[in-house]
Amino acid sequence: MKIAFAGSFAMRLADPVRARLAMPCEVVSDDETHIVSRLADVDVLVSMSFNKQMADAGRHLRLIQVPGAGLDRIDRSALRAGLHLANAYGHEVGIAEYVIGAMIALSRSFGCLDAKLRIDEWASQWAIGAPAPPLWPELAGKTLGILGFGHIGEALARRARAFDMRVCAIRRQRQIAPPAGVAFVGGLEDLDEVLGQSDFVAITLSLSPETRGLLDERRLRLMRSSAYLINVARAEIVDEAALYRALATGGLAGAAIDVWYRYPTKPGTAPPATEPFRELPNVIMTPHVSGWTEGMLQARAKLIADNIERTARGAPPLNAIPPSL
Repeated sequence: MKIAFAGSFAMRLADPVRARLAMPCEVVSDDETHIVSRLADVDVLVSMSFNKQMADAGRHLRLIQVPGAGLDRIDRSALRAGLHLANAYGHEVGIAEYVIGAMIALSRSFGCLDAKLRIDEWASQWAIGAPAPPLWPELAGKTLGILGFGHIGEALARRARAFDMRVCAIRRQRQIAPPAGVAFVGGLEDLDEVLGQSDFVAITLSLSPETRGLLDERRLRLMRSSAYLINVARAEIVDEAALYRALATGGLAGAAIDVWYRYPTKPGTAPPATEPFRELPNVIMTPHVSGWTEGMLQARAKLIADNIERTARGAPPLNAIPPSL
């Protein structure tokens, strides 16, 4: 068996996967462009991206293993008969914990309080000769709207209930009987209603033609001015300019953004967006790390190793993606 890891994210999984393989395999790693010339005798390609050029070069390929959950960079039309496609999860715990942390950090203004105290300014009831700040809100009793109710959404809902939050969710189709502790699971036709009643909105949807630009200026205006947005899915689900305007003008109280409109293409610095989100004090910016945890790495490395061994013996992969999806 010959395995190729393509791209920076996949390449970081090469050693953990190799350590879990119980069978000998030849492993090659390269960026997504240069890996093409090395695919002629490769059996399994581990990559966030797959296109016709890769398909033409990899005539021996039996499995395209996406090392993450997102399939937005996979050209399904390039998959020939008999070539399996699978993705990997294992990130739901880390991302759910990130969202809970972001909700607390945003609503309690941790960033601003930290910055002020570093210059010896007490923005609290302990300040002398200054008014006390407004009382901080609690998560208890607030409504969390979860856009996307798959692995991540379900993990987040369980944790939100531990904070006594009311949970509403949106998925592709309405769920008649929501799970315990979830008030409502609606379809996309219920999105406007959920946006309007939520104190926090967490985006965990996958990117597709249906969800690209889903939160445009009109929908962002449906949200309360006291509400917070947390995006751990894909940036393109939210209109960039509309989001910036809402945050800069008080249309939203704040946001935590972990996924971006621009990504590095070479070593060195790289701005994550066209709009200057960095200038806004009500935004927490993180570089797509919400799911980058020990548990995620272990779970994904194990699943990828299992799928390599399943491919070697002719068995279908775990987390197989049906051709029609």
